[in-house]
Amino acid sequence: MVFRPHGKTEPGTVTTPLLPKIRAMIEADGPMPVSTYFSLCLADPEHGYYRTRDPLGAKGDFTTAPEISQLFGELVGVFLISAWQAHGSPVETRLIEGGPGRGTMMADILKTIAALAPSMYSGLSVTLMETSPALRARQKETLAPHADRLSWVDQLADAPEGFTLFVANELFDALPTRQFVKSGAHFFERVVTLDEDGALTFSLSPARLEPASLPEGWQGAKEGAIFEYAPAREALMAEIAARLIRHGGSALIIDYGHLESGFGDTLQALRDHRFDPPLTHPGEADLTSHVDFAALAASARAEGAHVHPPMTQGDFLAALGLGPRASALGRGKDQETQGKIVAAVRRLAGDGPEEMGDLFKVLAVSSGPVQLAPFDGAD
Repeated sequence: MVFRPHGKTEPGTVTTPLLPKIRAMIEADGPMPVSTYFSLCLADPEHGYYRTRDPLGAKGDFTTAPEISQLFGELVGVFLISAWQAHGSPVETRLIEGGPGRGTMMADILKTIAALAPSMYSGLSVTLMETSPALRARQKETLAPHADRLSWVDQLADAPEGFTLFVANELFDALPTRQFVKSGAHFFERVVTLDEDGALTFSLSPARLEPASLPEGWQGAKEGAIFEYAPAREALMAEIAARLIRHGGSALIIDYGHLESGFGDTLQALRDHRFDPPLTHPGEADLTSHVDFAALAASARAEGAHVHPPMTQGDFLAALGLGPRASALGRGKDQETQGKIVAAVRRLAGDGPEEMGDLFKVLAVSSGPVQLAPFDGAD
């Protein structure tokens, strides 16, 4: 059983520092699950993508919403102020960001909180959950004005205790996913192996996914249909929810993905701002897949957390005042600057193929059924 929708790597034509290690592991231990390949590409201690570079911006491989415009981080800051108030404006707050990139979003969040809610800012401690040495260094530079309240952790379990506001933009898509392919009456795990020429290629293993883990109606899926199952993402969501239950607070998760579980191959690599076959440049391209928000919500509910109705990024930003804020930002500026602001708004909230408004979803989870605008229609 061989399944190769993305082709393979050709030995001798493309090589990366990580590729020999992957080949050696497969030769020694046999085919590896897609999730193992995913983890190695991004987090290998020596050659992992996030361990060796700053991937963001024009010189990197992709651009995130906070890098497009300050409007994004400012509006997330407005939401966090509202959430803090909904929880009774506690004196001390642990603000935790998972996967903070260059620190751009946190800088805009803290600027907004300091300006609009100084009492919240005065009791704020900020924890950045980051494993990349290169990105930690950039975050320290970006957030230098707030250095007295910053700390870094590799994992959520190490973050300081206390009332928590957790925020993450494009964190969950970077956690590994498993893939299962329908063949006959079952879904078999997709693996990365070597073909007769020593090139990386996809195939299937005998490991099967139990029907209880598949979406309803899975029996009707077509031959070759792919189901993506990401226990690492669900585990992190459960850990976040459990923390909220213990200490009180809310979490805001923003990522690209789907609101309902389903079938489809969303595994992709990005290199130099272009799509790249996932097996072509291991360790030198960003490997990612769409986030199953229904699975995240179910994981949070299982811990006893309250899940607010999810929404698209476009609706989220519009409800928080993206239009008026953009107008205020452009007022009195030259035509070129105003044009850039308009273009940024469209990219953040538009519904076109190159825009984020519909593709990205937003999920809010709380320790209890507090009213959070704009998810619950609160003012």
